[in-house]
This record gives sequence, C-alpha cells and structure tokens, in this order.
Amino acid sequence: MAGLPTLILLLCAAKDVSTSSSHWKPTWPSYRVPVILPQSTLNLDKPQFDAEARLEVVSPCGPTCHKSSPLPTYEEVKNYLSYETLYANGSLTETEVGIYILSSSGDESQGKSRTKRQIYGYDSRFSIFGKDFLLNYPFSTSVKLSTGCTGTLVAEKHVLTAAHCIHDGKSYVKGAQKLRVGFLKPKLKDGSKGANITNSAMPEKMKFQWIRVKRTHVPKGWIKGNANDIGMDYDYALLELKKPHKRKFMKIGVSPPARHLPGGRIHFSGYDNDRPGNLVYRFCDVKDETYDLLYQQCDAQPGASGSGVYVRMWKRQNHKWERKIIGIFSGHQWVDMNGTPQDFNVAVRITPLKYAQICYWIKGNYLDCREG
Repeated sequence: MAGLPTLILLLCAAKDVSTSSSHWKPTWPSYRVPVILPQSTLNLDKPQFDAEARLEVVSPCGPTCHKSSPLPTYEEVKNYLSYETLYANGSLTETEVGIYILSSSGDESQGKSRTKRQIYGYDSRFSIFGKDFLLNYPFSTSVKLSTGCTGTLVAEKHVLTAAHCIHDGKSYVKGAQKLRVGFLKPKLKDGSKGANITNSAMPEKMKFQWIRVKRTHVPKGWIKGNANDIGMDYDYALLELKKPHKRKFMKIGVSPPARHLPGGRIHFSGYDNDRPGNLVYRFCDVKDETYDLLYQQCDAQPGASGSGVYVRMWKRQNHKWERKIIGIFSGHQWVDMNGTPQDFNVAVRITPLKYAQICYWIKGNYLDCREG
C-alpha cells in the first residue's frame, strides 16, 4: 500500500465499474473502494456538552456553489476523514487516518432559509401505523435519537445518523454523553399478552424502548467545517449501541449517480416533529447532485434529519433485489439560482471514501469493506 499524492487519482481508482446501462434492471454498481485505516489516536480533553441540539442544518451554498469549489487535496481529505470518538464515560479521542488504494487482484470486482418549513406543495408524506408495518423491514430500521433526530440501523449494534444531531460543529450537544436510541414497540395493555388487535379501527398504541449508546464517531470534516460549505458534505455520524438491537438492519452502499437510481427517486423514513410519535415515510425525485450531496424536495420537517436515504436495486451477484442506504438526510438549503430563490432538502451521499470509513467503523477490518 502507498498513499497517493492527489485526490484525483484516488477518485479515479474508486470509479464505477458497473454493468452496461442497457441492462433492463436498475442494478447496484460495483466499486473499487479505497482503504481508510487509523494511523494514530490522541486523547482529548473531555467535552463540555454545552451546545443546543439542532434538528436541521441550513446552508446557503447550493449545487452551483459546491460544483465550483476547488477539489480538496489529498492531505485535506485525510484531515476531513480523520475523526473524533466520544465514549459513554465522557472521554474523547481523535484518530488520524491514512487513505490507500490496493492493487487490483484477479478476484476483485470490476442565503439563509426564510422558513423552517420543508413542505413542497402538496404534503406527500405518509404516516406509518400498525405493528404489521412499523415492526417490519424496511420501516423497522428507523430509530429515534434522544436528541430528537432519526437514525437507521446499519449493523447488529450500529446506527447511522447526521453529525449535527450530536455535535453542532464546535461542541457536543447537551445529552450526547447519555445518548439513547429509541425503538418503536407495541404498547400492550395489562393482560393482553400480545393479543392480535390489528382489526381495531384505531391504530395500535406504540412506545419507544431505549438502548444506551456506547460510543460515537464523527468525522473531522464536520467539526472543522462547522456546517459551512465543506461541513455539510461530512454531516454524518455512526453510533455503537451498548447491546445488539436484534432487528433486521439495512446495509450501506456507495451512492450511484442520480441518473442510475430507479425512477431517479430516493426514499427515507423519519420522526418528523410535526407528527409526534409517528414514523413518516416519503419518496421523491432527485433534482440535482454534487459529488457529496443529493438535492431533492422530499417533504420533511425537523426531526427527520439523520434518516437513512435508501433505494432498492438489483444485486447481480446474489440474484435478488436489495435495499441499501446511499445517503443521510441532512437538512435544508435556500439557494439563489441566478437571481431566483430556490430551496432544497439535502442528503449527504455515501461516496467510496465515506463507505470505506463507515464500513471500517462498523467492522474494524478493511478486508470486509472492499466492495461498495
């Protein structure tokens, strides 16, 4: 392994090597994923946990602004992908990383927002009711954070969410040290013992069962950026639970280009604040994209941030359809488009580099993170 001097070579090495677009099924691409490995870890002072939790991120930098930004250098990307780890006892570390490309082998696959409202025209969100839906995949992968955001189950003990849900770019938010993750479960009456009441005209009562978080990982690109042009590109975090959740989870995947998404659409479910206690599902078309962000107008309210954005595509190797998380819903952007105000909701794309990092956080072994 050897570090590369420029990010351009890195991105080229991680290029899409998928099938021909003439294939009739929307098929998951295969990527040569780079390797991200820890190089050194430093103990930091315990954080103050004095920031107010924000349930959305607002940025004035739109697609044109991002596309015109200079490509970061290799050293800058290494800095952005280095990360802080916060433990339940309040201790904090900073880990520097190295980025590598492995040689191919024969078996490797080829202005401020004027409003916090994020509803576009007719409200196209769907509240999900009844345990037959809420407790089944894919809706069962959505969980609620005690700081007010949403997260998605991506492994036996791991939850993917937005970085701003636990860190405001300068400091950890109040409640981050005692962060909990809530799982919706039926609220059974005494003596019911799980009796089937799905024939009732009223939705079943649900409650949250909470599991404490053991540690969290936040990329330095978010902390350094403080939600500016670069910071929103790195608005993601991974939470490790203190015990397994015992539910089916959704795998992460590298985000394909928007034109390769089925119908050009994305999907996500979250706990929007204007519908307390409800899991809200939505889907919509992608309007624009940059290398790191997807711009769309999915109806959403604060509380949905941190939701896993997913699509369902054909997995050729396994001969089956498979849903994967390809992004994390971040927040709202109000953009001046050639003098015309335009607003978007924004999701952070899982790029090959981010996939390598998040996968390593989950598995702790880069050999299990070679295919995005």
